[in-house]
Amino acid sequence: MNVIDITDDQVSYIEEKLEEYDEKHITYKMEGRIRIGIREGDRIVAGLDACMTAFKILYVSTVYVEEACRRKGYGKALIEEMEKRAKALGANTIRLDTFDWQGKDFYEAMGYTIVGSYENREDGFAEYFFLKRI
Repeated sequence: MNVIDITDDQVSYIEEKLEEYDEKHITYKMEGRIRIGIREGDRIVAGLDACMTAFKILYVSTVYVEEACRRKGYGKALIEEMEKRAKALGANTIRLDTFDWQGKDFYEAMGYTIVGSYENREDGFAEYFFLKRI
């Protein structure tokens, strides 16, 4: 057995093989994205990016609200619109993760449940994993 560095083509190959394997267990695929933002004048001051994954799960990869706009309902407006659009895409679950200095309390207030977490004391952070059934 040799552990080696692999090329981009080899990474593509193993990703294709994993997808073939997963297709034996995932009986359907869902596609779709939600990319929404809030504009003030000519600037985007808040935004969200999410994509459908298998099993009717929407994965939220990015949520951002400029500091001057925080605690003014911008994040809530993004999450509520995202949840509405997620239902329209056929999602029944939303998952996301956040670091301790980001939106932990916000997501809990929006009805999301922590399903896992870990703390990395050496590097000074914790990460939380959330789900919400919609």
